[in-house]
Amino acid sequence: MHVVAVASNGDEAVRLARELGPDVTLVDIDLGKESGFDVVRRLTGETELAPATVILVSTHAEEDYADRISASPVAGFLPKTRLSVPAIRTVLGLTA
Repeated sequence: MHVVAVASNGDEAVRLARELGPDVTLVDIDLGKESGFDVVRRLTGETELAPATVILVSTHAEEDYADRISASPVAGFLPKTRLSVPAIRTVLGLTA
């Protein structure tokens, strides 16, 4: 896996996704003034970006957002403490 970009806000994330077409996008649930859930909706809702594979990440426990995570169009969730290439591959259903 290769990191192709890092965005500091939702607008930048959408712009970079359009320009670079990443296979997977990691989105932090807590983006300060923005909600990661809103950014996910933008990334997965725009026709030129769909189908986008998005994984939510957070320092918060999955249980804190379980309902919102399950209702969102994401491949899954990873706590930042477990964030790694093998963990990403597992969420994507690939062999580690």
